[in-house]
Amino acid sequence: MSEALPPPVRERARFVRETADVRRQALIDATAACLAEKGVGGTSVRGICAKAGVSSGLLTHYFEGVDALILATYKDVGRKVSAAVNAAVDAAGDDPRDRLRAGLEANFVAPVLDPDLLATWIAFWSLVKSDRDIAAVHAEVYAGARGQLEDLLRAAAPHLPEARIRIATISLQALVDGLWLELCLDRSTFSPREAQAMVAEAMDRLIAA
Repeated sequence: MSEALPPPVRERARFVRETADVRRQALIDATAACLAEKGVGGTSVRGICAKAGVSSGLLTHYFEGVDALILATYKDVGRKVSAAVNAAVDAAGDDPRDRLRAGLEANFVAPVLDPDLLATWIAFWSLVKSDRDIAAVHAEVYAGARGQLEDLLRAAAPHLPEARIRIATISLQALVDGLWLELCLDRSTFSPREAQAMVAEAMDRLIAA
């Protein structure tokens, strides 16, 4: 008689784990959507669960409450923006200046350039001064974005001293943030393509300096 095969325990565990990840992400996505539509004051357990299509019990299974879910959502949004920038950089090839330009210009195309994303950020920003955990995540997200840009700039302009790299990074990040904010609010003044041209010109000036 042939030996009986063991039950597929590992495959089932992997399936359960993937399902849990999908459900957790669905709650995070629903929270981002609720924050964009209704702000912090209008975001509730009921609203999040209704948008995610799950019971309120599932939310408390994965998160301690709405505050913890908002915190996880902020981290998730920051990761998605960083991933979009990284994808654009990787697609630009090996030339350091092309990679830097691609990283800057990625802020002015989807999925980063999105009015709904701005609405979600505004909800997060409204909590920075009153919630220490949100403030910590805010600092982490923005430090990550600056570090990402700083690494690209350092590779593109190895002749610049570190002190100059730091100031140039802050300048470029501020320019990107300002143009991105204005485009999300109103595109009648300038276009995303013009914003890309402006940051590319600023990049060239800083590197030449």
